[in-house]
Amino acid sequence: MIAQLASFSKPRDRKIVYVLSPDSTQQISLRAATSDDEGFLRQLYASTRIDEFRWLGVQQQIDSLLAMQYDIRQTQYEAAYPDAESSIILLGERAIGRMLIQESEEEFALIDIAISPEHRGAGIGSYLLQQLLDRAARAGKAVRLQVFKTNPAQRLYARLGFAEVGEQSMYIEMTCKPTGAVENV
Repeated sequence: MIAQLASFSKPRDRKIVYVLSPDSTQQISLRAATSDDEGFLRQLYASTRIDEFRWLGVQQQIDSLLAMQYDIRQTQYEAAYPDAESSIILLGERAIGRMLIQESEEEFALIDIAISPEHRGAGIGSYLLQQLLDRAARAGKAVRLQVFKTNPAQRLYARLGFAEVGEQSMYIEMTCKPTGAVENV
């Protein structure tokens, strides 16, 4: 069970601490992504897409394809979301994920959230998403995201209150409207 000890209330104050087990306290925090994170971000991206390309069989081909897709995606993100908050999710001092958020006057767009495979399912993503929803509620804004139709994270988003509002060829668009802010402990 994860217990919240502290949370963030605004983009510049983004420290989060969890109790991951009764015996230990692990610190989860967000920090701004920098160019030094490029290698980690490439590995993280590959970990989220590798299953789609295993059928190629040749690791060199898979690596080349994933590198090319990562570069294209980064270029698209930089062009479409130049003011996005690009954060690295840390467990202690170790990078374990990334979160990319764009805030506009009307809404927050969750552009990307990814957690390394060995840390998925531990409640970290759920907690960070809930913090974003609380932040959006305090601002009176909805949170919008797109998710691959085959991504099991759709269940998590639905559990957190997101509803399907649209569909494209590969993606489902989901929105969670503010219902009220949760006070920080």
